[in-house]
Amino acid sequence: MTLLKPANSARASMASLLAVVTAVLAQVSFRVDPVPYTMQNTGVILSGLLLPPRWALASQLLYLLMIALGAPVATGFRGGVSVLFGPTGGYLAGFPIAAFLMGLLREWYLKTAGKHFAGLGPKNLAVLWLLSALSVVPVYVLGFIVFSYWASLNPSLLTWALDVAGYFGFASDIRVAVAVASVLIFLPQDLLMDHVLALIVAQRVARTLPSEYCALTGDCALQA
Repeated sequence: MTLLKPANSARASMASLLAVVTAVLAQVSFRVDPVPYTMQNTGVILSGLLLPPRWALASQLLYLLMIALGAPVATGFRGGVSVLFGPTGGYLAGFPIAAFLMGLLREWYLKTAGKHFAGLGPKNLAVLWLLSALSVVPVYVLGFIVFSYWASLNPSLLTWALDVAGYFGFASDIRVAVAVASVLIFLPQDLLMDHVLALIVAQRVARTLPSEYCALTGDCALQA
């Protein structure tokens, strides 16, 4: 049996830890029925900030596997395949893609900027924050597609979406209403709380544990 190399062993451990972190943050939530506000995006973005792309992908795939196997790790301590194929399943399906993209974008930006993550100043962190917003586009696109499908089958979901969109003055078109209810109302919390928190935590790790961060990400060349 081939053993993992030390660096990959550390990455596997971190991927597992971040899957658990995502599961815990899923419970930090409140509902705007039927879609919950959660802190899960923090775990997704952290995966891409603390791991290479394929390991970030693996972390969130592990989280989905935990749900599929029935572990109560989805929002509201739910689990099972039905969660993955329910109205909010599109968001979950986007997590691994978003984590992978965040890892790619982090690697690309640090290489392009010629900087180490621990030494990024406010302007560089702002750019990385914008890239984090780009990385989660698949979460919202898949979330919208799947929620739209379920709303077309369930009048109560559609009514809820129309009511929410109507509150903001966007109920004239059903597609726009569903987009507002399933995507736009969640953007402020996701981008201004979850992503900012992930960046703060990841940079603190890079500064406090530089050797460990180097081993996890390979972001070593520019360390002081």
